[in-house]
Amino acid sequence: MPSATALERFIATVQQNAHVKAIEEFYAVHASMQENNLPPRAGRDELVAHERRVLARAHSVTSTCVPPVFASGDRVVIRWMFEFEWLDGTKTRMEELAYQRWEGDLIAEERFFYDPAQLRQSAGDTK
Repeated sequence: MPSATALERFIATVQQNAHVKAIEEFYAVHASMQENNLPPRAGRDELVAHERRVLARAHSVTSTCVPPVFASGDRVVIRWMFEFEWLDGTKTRMEELAYQRWEGDLIAEERFFYDPAQLRQSAGDTK
């Protein structure tokens, strides 16, 4: 079960858009991340490498936690809003739920739930 301090520090780090730092500091070495029903990525080093690849395609990212955060035992659910400005000038606004299992003050498993259609729409779309 995460301490309230660890959870607050994790959220603050992500909201500072320090995504790689958040993974390095708050994920267990054996941690996994899964996007919807895709196969999970495993191992903190792979999670960091993947995050760096995504961020390398972005000019900027704005990350916002939308309260409340739900925590029960070792399970945490966080609603996130992300706004990406990509190097090609397009923008993506993405809302997701992160369902996490913590081991002490480290995340061991995380699964993201979001509508994949958000990834195909830019901020200029009117649909």
